[in-house]
Amino acid sequence: MKTEVLSEVLLSVYIISFLIGLPANLLALYAFSVKIHSKPLPTDILLLNLTVSDLLFLITLPLKMHSAASGMEWDLPDYMCSITSFTFFCTIYTSSLLLTAVSVVRYIGVAFPVAYHQLQKPVYALVTSAVIWLISAAHCSITFITVHHPDLAQKNSTVCYESFTHTQLNVLLAVRLEMFVVLCLIPLVICVYCYLRCILILYSRPRISPMQKQKAIGMALGTLAVFLICVLPYNLSHLVGFIEGESPKWRYYALLISTFNTCIDPIIFYFSSSSFHCNSEKSFFRKRAPEVQQQTTSST
Repeated sequence: MKTEVLSEVLLSVYIISFLIGLPANLLALYAFSVKIHSKPLPTDILLLNLTVSDLLFLITLPLKMHSAASGMEWDLPDYMCSITSFTFFCTIYTSSLLLTAVSVVRYIGVAFPVAYHQLQKPVYALVTSAVIWLISAAHCSITFITVHHPDLAQKNSTVCYESFTHTQLNVLLAVRLEMFVVLCLIPLVICVYCYLRCILILYSRPRISPMQKQKAIGMALGTLAVFLICVLPYNLSHLVGFIEGESPKWRYYALLISTFNTCIDPIIFYFSSSSFHCNSEKSFFRKRAPEVQQQTTSST
């Protein structure tokens, strides 16, 4: 009964996320593709990578739906299980790291506008995105090792990355703890620091209009909320699992919350990128750097 209830919940969430997230992220992909061909900002490149990450995640959902509809049984080839699990988990961590990178860019734009203007070369954002993809892929390669390594592989398994032997858990739990620290805790601390500093700096500048402050602060608080609600619970299961010596039962439901992240990310795109604003010339982050640079030049 528990398996049937879990399968129904998983299937429902996967379907809702797919139906909402796919068109929303396709729209975002089109918007960023147009923006990249004109004058890409670092945030545009980072958010384009975030959109691609979400779309890759959504592509794996039909296979996850098939598994859930089959009562958590995996009747597809083993290599598809490995590819699906790798893509599924890799994109989760790629998204959190890209959101962290966006928070750093926003903080630099507010606190150091002159430096922000000088660092607007697309190559910096491209290199950052590539490093993030490599970090996520390296960590999530554990999905291949666990399933295919001769000393760890579980023979005749009918599930996909769901049931593990004691030997597999000894490896997985330690790796998950490291992933919690490196891919969740540290990025979360960086995000909190950057956005709190942004809010304090914005409130200390009387020349910035209240509307601009509200948009920037809303975007900051929204991103932090996504991190705390969609990313943190699933990663906390890594810490709890390491302490208890087994995967917690509520891990599945925490992972479902992360699935909804693909529906929420396009909202962040709306507040974070000028490509979603008709009056982009009023964007604070686009105007501030040239203004400060002009003031600096005139004072000298």
